[in-house]
Amino acid sequence: MDFEDAGLPPLAFMQLLQSQAFSADAAARFRRLMAREGTDEAALVQRDIQAPLRWFREVYPDLDADQATVLGFVFAEHAQLTSFGPLSVPLVSAGSVAEIVELLTYLPLISTAVSSQFHASADHGFSVGLIGHTHDPGLDCLAIAYAGSTLLRLLGLLSYDAPAVTLHLSWPTPVALMNHEHVLAGRLHFDAPLSCVHVPAETVDEVCRFSDPLAYRIAIAELQRTLDQRNGSTSFSEKVRRLIEEDPGRSGSHWVADKLAISTSTLKRRLSEEGTTFREQRESFLRERATLRLLDRSMTVSEIAKELGYSDLTNFSHTFKRWTGFSPSEFRNTKRSW
Repeated sequence: MDFEDAGLPPLAFMQLLQSQAFSADAAARFRRLMAREGTDEAALVQRDIQAPLRWFREVYPDLDADQATVLGFVFAEHAQLTSFGPLSVPLVSAGSVAEIVELLTYLPLISTAVSSQFHASADHGFSVGLIGHTHDPGLDCLAIAYAGSTLLRLLGLLSYDAPAVTLHLSWPTPVALMNHEHVLAGRLHFDAPLSCVHVPAETVDEVCRFSDPLAYRIAIAELQRTLDQRNGSTSFSEKVRRLIEEDPGRSGSHWVADKLAISTSTLKRRLSEEGTTFREQRESFLRERATLRLLDRSMTVSEIAKELGYSDLTNFSHTFKRWTGFSPSEFRNTKRSW
C-alpha cells in the first residue's frame, strides 16, 4: 500500500471497524482490502499508517456527496477522545474552546485528507476553512464532514456547556440530514460559501472540563516539533501552497520557484507529477482566502484585494465573480455575516 495515501487516523479507523458504524458486509470488504494490501487494522495502528480513503471508494463505489456526508456524521458519532493519536492528550488537557479548535493546525499529523486555513476577526471570533485533498469530490465531502462533525462532538464532550460553534458545509443538505439535531439546533449549515468551522467571539474563551495547562503546553511543543520534522517530507504541492500562503501578493510562479531554488520548468514538472498545476494551487488558495476574508465585514473589499496581491480592484472583482458567480459586494450582501 502507498503510505502517502490521504486517509483517516488509524486508531479511529480501527474503532470504526469494531463498532456498528459499518454494516457487516462493508466491514468484511474493508478487511479483504487490507488483506489484499498486506495489512490489517492492528498493523495500521502499530505503524501509524492512515487508513486510505480510496478504500471507501472501493467499498462504496457509488458514493456521492449525500451518502458521503451521512457516513461522515455516522463515523463522527463513534469518535472517542483516544481516537486521534498525538492530538488526544492536548484535546483532553486544553483549557478553552479556542485551544481545542486550534488543534486543527496539526491535522496533517493524523490525516492528510483535510487541511485547515484560519482567519481571525476581533469582532466575530474566528473561522477555520476545511479543504479536502483526496482529488475525489465524494471523498472530500466524507473527509470534511467527518472532521467537522467530529470537532462538534469533541467540543460537546470537553466543554461544560455545548458551545455555539457552528459547522458550515459548501454543498446542499442531504435529505437524510434535514432533521439532524445539529441542523435543528442551528449548529450545522449547508450551501455555505466555504466549508468551515466558525467559533463566535463569546465562545472562544469558554473553559473546558479537564484543563491542564502544563500538559497542554508540553503536548503542543511536541506536536510542533513533529510537524516541523514532517514538513521536510511533505508533498511538493503542499510546499508550494505554503509558500503561496506565506505571501499571496508575491506568489507568482517565478517567486515560488526561486524560494524552492528550482527553475520554473522544474516547478511545472514536479506539480504535474502530482496531478496539479501552479495555477490550480494558487487559485484554490486565493479563492478560499478571499471567501473567508469577505465573510469578515471588518475588512474592506479593497483591503482584501490588496492582501491577495490584486493592485486593481476591478481585476479582483472580475476574478471573484468568475470563481463564485458573485461580485465581492454581491457576495457580502447575499451571505450572512458571522
